[in-house]
Amino acid sequence: MSRDETRRVRVWDPALRIFHWTLATLVIATWLLGKFGPNIMTLHFWLGYAIIGLLVFRLIWGVIGPESARFTSFVRGPSAIAGYAREMGRREPSNWRGHTPVGALSVIGMLVVLIVQVSTGLISDPEDFVNVGPLADQVSRATAKGAVAWHHRGATVILLFVLLHVGVILFYRVWKNEDLVRPMITGWKWVRRR
Repeated sequence: MSRDETRRVRVWDPALRIFHWTLATLVIATWLLGKFGPNIMTLHFWLGYAIIGLLVFRLIWGVIGPESARFTSFVRGPSAIAGYAREMGRREPSNWRGHTPVGALSVIGMLVVLIVQVSTGLISDPEDFVNVGPLADQVSRATAKGAVAWHHRGATVILLFVLLHVGVILFYRVWKNEDLVRPMITGWKWVRRR
């Protein structure tokens, strides 16, 4: 696709870009602390609370934010997802405004996984009397114990999502010659003319 068929537009607003990079940083730091951090998880907890705040922001921004941030602007049905997936392997930039239909699945998937992750963290009780989630006493003992296992599984799922996200960014850069990182820094992206 030539530059004549595209135009440069501002797609990502500053609040969404700050959200994205802050969430990425906090998720990585929290994951590392969970796997390799000290036995007392105070910093892990505080970063988890910050992630909760970011998720609340994103859910609100997905309803009232600018058009490209709204869920209604990028969540598509099965036929649009299948159609884009069939074309995704073409060796040309997609120049899609905002998230592609397949990218939207990743966004929704990551939000759901992170919501489940922070929820299980809030109610976890690993029986060490130190790293107990603040809401563990609000659920049954069995639920609090089970939440620990789900929280550990969730960490693996998050790692897989992060690796998939980075892999897709590299695929777009190398195979499709489309830079997805710069627009998430600057807000500007080349999109198809309509």
